[in-house]
Amino acid sequence: MDYRQKKNCTFFTIGLIFLLSGIEYAVILPTIWRYLQILEAPPYFLGLGLSAFSLSGLLTGPLFGLWSDRTRTTKTIILYSNVFEIVGSFMYFMGYSKWLLLCSRLVAGIGAGAGSSIFGFLTRSTRPEERAGVFAAIMACRQGGLLIGPAFNLFLRLCDFQLGPFVVNNYTSPGIFMCLMWILLQFVVLALYWDIPPISSEEGGIAVGVIEEEEPLVRAEETLETYGTVWDDQIETTLSSEIHHFQDHSQCPSSPPSSTSSSSPPSTISNPLTIFNASQEFLREEVVVLLTAQFITLFNQTALETMVTPLTQRSFGFGELANSLMYSLCGIEVILGFFLVRGLSRQVEDRVVLAVGLVICSVACVWCLIFLANPQGGYSWELATFIIGVFLQLLGLPFVAVSQVSLFSKVTAEKTQGFSQGVRRSVGGLATILGPLWAGGLTGNLYLMLGVMLALLLMITVMLILSYDRLVEPKVVQHAQSSDNGE
Repeated sequence: MDYRQKKNCTFFTIGLIFLLSGIEYAVILPTIWRYLQILEAPPYFLGLGLSAFSLSGLLTGPLFGLWSDRTRTTKTIILYSNVFEIVGSFMYFMGYSKWLLLCSRLVAGIGAGAGSSIFGFLTRSTRPEERAGVFAAIMACRQGGLLIGPAFNLFLRLCDFQLGPFVVNNYTSPGIFMCLMWILLQFVVLALYWDIPPISSEEGGIAVGVIEEEEPLVRAEETLETYGTVWDDQIETTLSSEIHHFQDHSQCPSSPPSSTSSSSPPSTISNPLTIFNASQEFLREEVVVLLTAQFITLFNQTALETMVTPLTQRSFGFGELANSLMYSLCGIEVILGFFLVRGLSRQVEDRVVLAVGLVICSVACVWCLIFLANPQGGYSWELATFIIGVFLQLLGLPFVAVSQVSLFSKVTAEKTQGFSQGVRRSVGGLATILGPLWAGGLTGNLYLMLGVMLALLLMITVMLILSYDRLVEPKVVQHAQSSDNGE
C-alpha cells in the first residue's frame, strides 16, 4: 500500500476506536445504576463507578502521551492499552460484588488513556488547515457510538442464560459484549493501523540532508520562531550558539561531513520536550480560560448524566429500555449539533461559537434549576420540562466542545500539540471524575447540585468576557510565518 492508503486505513481504525469508546459508554451508562442496586451498593457508588474510569485515564493519559512523543509510534500503545479494556470489560461481566464492578471500570479506564497519544499522532499526521476537520470527524465517531450504542441494549437486555459459572443477563451482558468488541479491535489494529511518518518527515525528510548542507540557518530559525512564544532567553541563547556552530561546520566545504556535527543540532531541536516550558505555555491567560471552560463544561455534563438515570427512574418510571431510547435521541441531537457548529464555524470566529455555547448551557442550567429541582404539576408537564432541559443542555455541548478544542490548538505551540492535548484531556478527565462524585451524592438535593453548576458557568462566562480579545491565534505565530516567507 502507498502512503495515502496506509493513512486512510489508519484514520479508519482510529475512528473505529472512538466509535467503540462511545458504544461502551452508551451500553454501560443506562444499566450500571440498576446493576449496582442489585449488588446492594449505596447510591454514591454510582458516582464512584463513573469516576473510576476517568481517574485511570487521567493518570495514564500523560504517560501514554510521553511514550508516543518519545517513540513517535502509537500502534504498540493502542494494542497495549486495549488489553486493559478487554480485562476491565470481562471483570464488569463477572460482577460478583460492587467492589469488583468498581475495579472493572478502573482497569478499563487505563485503556482510555491512549487517547492522548492518538491525538498527538493525528496532530503530527495532518496539516494545520485539515486538522480541525479530522478532529471533528473523530468527535463525530464517538458521538456515533453514543447513538448506536443504546441500540445494542435492545438485544442485550434480552440475554438470560448461563455461560459456565457466569450469569449472562441484561446487566452483565454489556461487559462480555464490549470484551468481544475490544478483542476484535485488536485484529483490526494489527491489520489496518500503520505508524505512518509525520507530515514533516514525509514531505521534508528527503530535503533534510540538502538543507543541512545548503540552508541550515533558515531551517533552524524557522524552528526557533515556532517555539518563540514558550522559550525563555537562556534556552534561546543556548540554541542560537548550537545553530551557529552547526552552520559553521556545514558551510565549510573543505572539512568532511561529521556525523556528530550534522546530527546533534537536529536532534536537539527535533525533541520539543527538551525545550518546552510548561509554565509559560499553560499559565497564559487564554490557555487558562480554555482549560477552565473544558473543566466546567465536562463537570456539568457528567454531573447531569449521573443525575438523569435516577431522576427518570424516580419521576417517570423509566427502565433500561426507556433510558436507552432516550440516550439514542440525545445522540441524534448532539450529532446534528456538530453539523450546525461546523457550518457556523465557517462564518464566525471560534470565540463567538464558544460564547454562544456558554450562553445556551447557562440557560439550560437555569431551566433545570427552576423546573426540575422541585417539579410541580402532573406527569406530562414534568416530562415536558425535563425534555426541554435536556434538549437545551445538549444543544450547547457541541458549541463549547468544538470551539474550545479548535481555540486550544491555535493558542498553544504546534510542535507540542500532542503533549498539550494530553494536558487538556487530563483536565477533562479530572472534571469527569469530580462531576459524577458531586452529583452521585446529591440526587436528592438538586437545588445544591444545580446551583453550584450555574455558579461555575457564570464564572467561566465572566472569564471569557474579560479575556475575549486574547482568544485568537497569537500574532507572534503570524509574524514568524511572515518572516519565513520573507526569507
